[in-house]
Amino acid sequence: MKKSITVIGLGGVGGYFGFKLAQTYSVSLDIAITFVARNETYEIIKNNGLTLLSPEHSNSKAYPNYLIDNLNDLPVSDLLLICVKEYDLEAVCLTIKEKIKNDTIILPLMNGADIYERIRGIIPNGIVLPACVYVASHIKEKACIEHKGKAGKIILGKDPLHQQFSPDEIVSTLKNAGIDMEFKENSLPEIWTKFFFIASFGLVTARYNKSIGQVNEEDNLKMEALAIMAEIKKITNLKGIKLSDTIIADTFEKAATFPYHTPTSLQLDVQSKKSQNELELFAVTIIKYGKELKLKVPATIKIYEEIKQLNTVL
Repeated sequence: MKKSITVIGLGGVGGYFGFKLAQTYSVSLDIAITFVARNETYEIIKNNGLTLLSPEHSNSKAYPNYLIDNLNDLPVSDLLLICVKEYDLEAVCLTIKEKIKNDTIILPLMNGADIYERIRGIIPNGIVLPACVYVASHIKEKACIEHKGKAGKIILGKDPLHQQFSPDEIVSTLKNAGIDMEFKENSLPEIWTKFFFIASFGLVTARYNKSIGQVNEEDNLKMEALAIMAEIKKITNLKGIKLSDTIIADTFEKAATFPYHTPTSLQLDVQSKKSQNELELFAVTIIKYGKELKLKVPATIKIYEEIKQLNTVL
């Protein structure tokens, strides 16, 4: 019987990794690939396939075995890649929870430090593999993903509720599709290391409409990012998540590798007055953990309120 892999969300992340899976396995006798797409994206993929513009692929088209436009029609799947924005996660989980079997594997490829907990708050069964993803890709136009820079990478770990489950087969299946995979027993340090950067720089760039390079170099902005990182570090310490002793310095060094004028996605969303953005994903996660751990996080609360007010004034 064929293994079924379903990709929910065909943005920069889901489109990139879904493309690789479809191009590798759409003619496989052992694995079937399903895409979930909506509206115009559904129609384009139905007629012309999914396009990935990437130096990694000379053939820029991929076609899934199955394509659906409604999550209510989700097939029973062996592996689900959830690649939606954080603000869509709850609705997705509520819709698919009845389709999750005890041996269904869920691999969330999303930003955020508490994605596993959010999924588990709705879906108690199945196997959820906490993951961290790196890929420089975005939607160029409907059903067309553009990828630049290094190959995308997924770092995944074991489900804390199912330590006996080995993801070796999943890792092998994804690697066979040309996906750079790394398995770690505990992926939480990787997830939080990324969160250090995306949360601190995302919030400060959004608040002041300044680039990553500007935040990294201008003392007043750098101090605000540093204050947020210090609050995140206190949270990870209290949660027992072991990070590098130089995590804060490393985060600033990472920022220095970006082109000076690079904006963050939250910055762009706030400036364009987008009603749904990652403000909650970054700031509210820190504030929530602060409350749970009885830890004060004034820097994060301050910038959160300022961005909310800025969004109202814009």
